[in-house]
Amino acid sequence: QVQLVESGGGLVQAGGSLRLSCAASGIIFRIDAMGWYRQAPGKQRELVAAVTSGGSTNYADSVTGRFTISRGNAKNTVYLEMNSLKPEDTAVYYCNARLRRSYSSAYADYWGQGTQVTVSS
Repeated sequence: QVQLVESGGGLVQAGGSLRLSCAASGIIFRIDAMGWYRQAPGKQRELVAAVTSGGSTNYADSVTGRFTISRGNAKNTVYLEMNSLKPEDTAVYYCNARLRRSYSSAYADYWGQGTQVTVSS
């Protein structure tokens, strides 16, 4: 089994900051990339930011310059530093990891349970 456990969500005023954390555990051979997605009520889940095992990052246009994704020293962890938060950032944030569980297995996507981020105006 692979588990992704998120933490760090909460309620913050517009202009404030939050830091999300995610740790993957279980039988993991290799992690190709980790990232954060979000889903607001009535909307589709969207990519917020992602980072590859090589350190390349990708951000949604709406968060570029405000959010920073990083991997921990333990490469099974990922963080999302969110600054200058806006009410439109309100959503459930999900951690994602694309990984292989063994040398012979294919890459697959795993998801955390989600953490609520609410930004008040």
